[in-house]
Amino acid sequence: MRKAFINGLITENPTFVQLLGMCPLLAVTTSVANAIGMGLSATVVLMCSNVAISLIRRFIPDKIRIASFVVVIAGFVTLVDLMLKAYLPALSQSLGIFIPLIVVNCIILARAEAFASKNNVLNSAFDGLGMGLGFTLGLLTLASVREIIGNGTFLGFPLFGQSYRPAIMAILPPGGFILLGLILGTVNAVKARRKKNA
Repeated sequence: MRKAFINGLITENPTFVQLLGMCPLLAVTTSVANAIGMGLSATVVLMCSNVAISLIRRFIPDKIRIASFVVVIAGFVTLVDLMLKAYLPALSQSLGIFIPLIVVNCIILARAEAFASKNNVLNSAFDGLGMGLGFTLGLLTLASVREIIGNGTFLGFPLFGQSYRPAIMAILPPGGFILLGLILGTVNAVKARRKKNA
């Protein structure tokens, strides 16, 4: 259980190691609030779909395995989408189409195929939690940098006063690509250094 959790959070982090889920990563990270909402939504879907798929894996014929996984994932995404619309309408509107697109998020489908369909319920739940929080960590890291540089705020609260001139480029798509590249370069440099020291 612990290994499955740490694996998703650090060792095989979907954002910084596997480079999965780049579309929502670049699209919703213009603010920290959006990143948290998207990350936690994906985490809930990951955990629930992993548990459900692990429970029914022996009853699913191989020929319709992927289609069955998509149906299970779509059910949980619909629940999350409806809950957001009911209780957090502003966040739901801000995230827009990216919540329904969780259905085809490669992180969720990959975990269903590679892990949940081959492991027990408890390990699958912890794998979903670890991967989801790892994805949330990636979203939060990029969103923090983009919001601070691009707006001079964090969670909407001003950090530098009225004299600060925000670098609008940071919250535009090209700025997102550049900052993501710098973050990935830093992560890879730290990993290379640790490997060299070990």
